[in-house]
Amino acid sequence: MDDITVIYKNNFGLVFYWKRCAAKNYKKLNLVFNNTALHLTEVEMLIFSGHIETALNKLIKINNTSDQEHLMHLETPTPQVSFIVNYEELICVQNLVEGALFELELITCLDYIHNQNKSS
Repeated sequence: MDDITVIYKNNFGLVFYWKRCAAKNYKKLNLVFNNTALHLTEVEMLIFSGHIETALNKLIKINNTSDQEHLMHLETPTPQVSFIVNYEELICVQNLVEGALFELELITCLDYIHNQNKSS
């Protein structure tokens, strides 16, 4: 784990940056769950968050409950990649993505405050 900077993790997966990587992957987030890794920009993570919300809303409308046995199609920002997930997996992925986005925003805010204090 010395090669990565973990942004957020839960029991389902983790989101991290590689400390050293190719220039094309610089600042790409690595979202890992279910033996799958997605390499996404922060904007793509936001898009994925929207896809998760859409899938969750469809699942709730279909069942009007949180039926954990029903499977749902989950799109990703990459058109060639999608997942079939149940309710529990969808909630875990949602927590992973939203937790990572929250941490990234928090880091941005703290960096801004730190830089403001340095220039004062």
